[in-house]
Amino acid sequence: MPELITPTARLHTSWLEARAEWAPGAHQDGAGLWLAPDADLADPGAFADWVTLLRAQSDHSKPVPDGRVHATQWWIVEGDTYLGAIDLRHELNDFLLRAGGHIGYSVRPSARRRGLATWALGAVLPEARALGLSRTLLTCEDTNIASARTIERNGGVLEDVRETEIGVKRRYWIEL
Repeated sequence: MPELITPTARLHTSWLEARAEWAPGAHQDGAGLWLAPDADLADPGAFADWVTLLRAQSDHSKPVPDGRVHATQWWIVEGDTYLGAIDLRHELNDFLLRAGGHIGYSVRPSARRRGLATWALGAVLPEARALGLSRTLLTCEDTNIASARTIERNGGVLEDVRETEIGVKRRYWIEL
């Protein structure tokens, strides 16, 4: 049975196995890799430092880098197996309103087609409501039919499809 957990250095080996499934340099939405662009995450110390940064993103007493917003990060796991990540951005800046949305998620390739993203998104929506959001914006690549279905299964209503600085995005709103 999958669960959402706070990122932990304990899953380093499983996270590395998952990372090996992705093409080099592939974007993993919701994973927070932007926090450690030059870190050797194969190194246990660097990985633990990155996990600390992931966990600190939700702390409103700490500043976030320019162009970023506070976010809460969870990992999708089964037992000690890392399956993916999902994050909830606490507000929208201009970029997130145009292209990124409130919630980002990714599932490792070997764990896809099991409904994990749909389940994880459904589990995070009450967290968004608890933050005081009345609706959430989710986006996906226009060609990513699986992600579009994930959003639609959770009540997403398509607002538009638009060209953004990171490609053509489908933009959905989910009322909370």
